Amino acid sequence: MYSATPTTPVSTRTHSPDHTPRTDAPPHTTRSVRRRAKRAAAKSAGLATVAASATVLVSLLSTPLPASATDYPTGAGIVLNAPIVSATATPSGHGYWLVGSDGGVFAFGDGGFHGSAGSLHLNSPIVGMDATRSGNGYWEVAADGGVFAFGDAGFHGSMTGAPLHDPIVGLAPTADGNGYWLVGADGGVFAFGDAAYLGSAIGMSPTSPIVGIAPTTDGRGYWELAADGDVYAFGDAPFYGTAPVRTPAVGINAADGGYRVVSSDGGTFAFGGATFRGSLAGLALNKPIMGTSSTGGGYVHVAADGGVFNFGTVGFYGSLGGATLYVPPAPAAPAGGDYGLTAGQIAAWSRVNVCEEGGNWHVEGSVFSGGLGMSRANWNQFNTFGFPSDAANASPLQQIRVAVGFASHYFGSPYAAPDQNGCTGGY
Repeated sequence: MYSATPTTPVSTRTHSPDHTPRTDAPPHTTRSVRRRAKRAAAKSAGLATVAASATVLVSLLSTPLPASATDYPTGAGIVLNAPIVSATATPSGHGYWLVGSDGGVFAFGDGGFHGSAGSLHLNSPIVGMDATRSGNGYWEVAADGGVFAFGDAGFHGSMTGAPLHDPIVGLAPTADGNGYWLVGADGGVFAFGDAAYLGSAIGMSPTSPIVGIAPTTDGRGYWELAADGDVYAFGDAPFYGTAPVRTPAVGINAADGGYRVVSSDGGTFAFGGATFRGSLAGLALNKPIMGTSSTGGGYVHVAADGGVFNFGTVGFYGSLGGATLYVPPAPAAPAGGDYGLTAGQIAAWSRVNVCEEGGNWHVEGSVFSGGLGMSRANWNQFNTFGFPSDAANASPLQQIRVAVGFASHYFGSPYAAPDQNGCTGGY
């Protein structure tokens, strides 16, 4: 059964830990090591990219099937207010939760519904979630670092109101649930509760944003993952290699002393002791994979439309497949048709489009979308005009209008635009 009925969450509070980010790369994460790991990836027994069959919606191991697939809940007839951005498996592997960027939570199998941020007015979109060890609670985290705790999940602080260089992209709890780490797209790590700060990837990935974090079992280390598949290890987290992704990486899971990396096309890469149970690589997906979660001998991926793909010991208990995403009608352009943009603004951001996407304004990606390479988190934050919820579905002038708001906030001027020659992306 699933539900999106909101309840009042634990109120967020602000905490600005006095951390000094470490910017020196540990020896085992130097670029030379990572380049060698990529070259050796095809020979590595610890990495597998074999595509699974189209039946991956059913457990690949021994999870029994019901009499009919219709016994599973689906998204048929459901209209989602926002795309799904993350999934978390229950500790037993017999259920999972999905969360949308609006904070709505959908529970399946033995995943109990403990509340959601779906009824709140969020300052920034939700970008991730994770569950407690008991499975009786979970956290949601927003792009501005706001943390929302439900069930037996404890609130240990947040980055709400603190200045951030880049949006928060993920949360990972400690083993006992008495703390958690937040990670930003620039690699910055913020530790709360009993989570120890062990370093960050700030400055290590200048051309590819960080997209996730995964702690080691003992909580004395963690890995950060960049969209290009690079992995950065801190504390006692061993470095086993980087993932040769074909599309942007979207998530990393710790498992059996190693880790798995998942990309937006469903490609799954296992390192160290992490087992490979299957992949979506090579299959046609309706929407890109947005999140992944691991437990025991299995894992589950979720797509932006709520489609669920399970592997190993994580069973299939339904999905939001078949749901539709509500798209509010775009407001009519002013009489001039330019949304108040100047010719200079249009010209500057059009050059960014050519540099970033070769003139294509309707690029669909799991992390960045549209013709300006803008992150989904930034699009959601600065799209205050009622334009489509996906930048890829917005017109060029609508995208530029949102970009002007972004530039006013981050560059200090509505007439500023990124360097078109560098074409570094990450907006």
